[in-house]
Amino acid sequence: MAGMELSSSAFSDHSMIPRRHAHDADNVSPPLTWSGVPDEAEELVLLCEDPDAPSGTFVHWLVTGIDPRAGGLDAGETPQGGQPHRNGFGERGWGGPQPPVGDDAHRYFFRLYALPEPVSLPDRVTAEDAHAVLDRRQLASGTIVGLYQR
Repeated sequence: MAGMELSSSAFSDHSMIPRRHAHDADNVSPPLTWSGVPDEAEELVLLCEDPDAPSGTFVHWLVTGIDPRAGGLDAGETPQGGQPHRNGFGERGWGGPQPPVGDDAHRYFFRLYALPEPVSLPDRVTAEDAHAVLDRRQLASGTIVGLYQR
């Protein structure tokens, strides 16, 4: 399986996500860029999750239907052609980091999947159910991890 490169101008891999992206601040999704999308990809899916959440892996962002020709998105944007789903807060689209006060920094995994055909996921889906579908269908994927602490 091939890998895609996923990055952000707001933070580097395994570094702190700026506060403006947090749920209790401006709640603006971070800018992302990507490359290495396989030619045969029909759809991209973006998933951001926090596996360190006290109640289990928390979905912060799930967007399906992203145009495989898109190369990224600016802060606060929905990816080109993308269909935002409900996040763990029950809101549609981005729901920024909000770990419990005093916790060690949580890890936020941003994963971009290239798929050979469009996928159908429920509007509100758990991270585990999303992985059950996406991990086995992917042509390629890319990951960047951001950290956040309150």
